[in-house]
Amino acid sequence: MINPVAASVHVAASPERVFEHFTSSTAMTAWMGQWADLDPVIAGRFAVDIEGVAVRGHYLELDPPHRLVVSWGHAGSQHLPPGTSTVEITLTPEGDGTRVEVHHRDLPEPEATRHAAGWGRFLTKLANTASANDARVHAPKPPAPTSAAPSMEQPRRPSPATPRR
Repeated sequence: MINPVAASVHVAASPERVFEHFTSSTAMTAWMGQWADLDPVIAGRFAVDIEGVAVRGHYLELDPPHRLVVSWGHAGSQHLPPGTSTVEITLTPEGDGTRVEVHHRDLPEPEATRHAAGWGRFLTKLANTASANDARVHAPKPPAPTSAAPSMEQPRRPSPATPRR
């Protein structure tokens, strides 16, 4: 076993926004997985289907918005059954955003090699997704039009009447 598989990325979003991407089913599937059923409480369900692999586990530790730990394994696998490995995610404020560090422990080979590549790829997607979501949430809103604002349109003149025959 290789201990641990480690990966990190800078995300241009607040730790609170990034934390949601590990605890909200909708936010999770925006960057990793096609389906998720998450119950972010201690011993709560952590279920994500990622590219045909049914990842199953539980939330083991939650310290919003700084850190979380989940158990991790593949449903139906004898090589990496649910709960076999653990993933620790640490979120640290950094400059204009958040440093996300992932440490995935207790992975047997060849899973460690696969997961190292996977975490690198998915964290890049997380950085793009969470940054875009944070920008939309914090984008300035245009001022609302007021009824007292002067109009720049020229007043319409009535069209000349058509002569009668």
